[in-house]
Amino acid sequence: MKILVVDDEKDVQVLFEQRFRKEIKNGETEFVFAFSGEDALLYLNEHEHEAVLILSDINMPGMSGLELLKHIKEKYEKPPPIVMMITAYGDDENYTQAMQLGADDFLTKPVDFTALKEKLKRA
Repeated sequence: MKILVVDDEKDVQVLFEQRFRKEIKNGETEFVFAFSGEDALLYLNEHEHEAVLILSDINMPGMSGLELLKHIKEKYEKPPPIVMMITAYGDDENYTQAMQLGADDFLTKPVDFTALKEKLKRA
């Protein structure tokens, strides 16, 4: 499973690579990282249908994760990637807006990697 992680915090890459070391080594999971919404769209335009799951932070400079979600759900219809939104703010407004825009799930930071791995098994 190829997963695109979108977050402006670059240390997220090391964190995901550490927490998914076994899955990466076994070839079960492959991660690609984009550090802005704009970079994520560039990646998706060049590698359409490669990422089956997108984990995106909501609060980023430039294009927010919610704007990115809107672009993804409008452009990539068949097959649509699963999009899970991640935020440090578990407020109802972000949750409601993300779900209205078509988010498949909503996670809060710090990410519970055990719960995330369970969700990925069901995805």
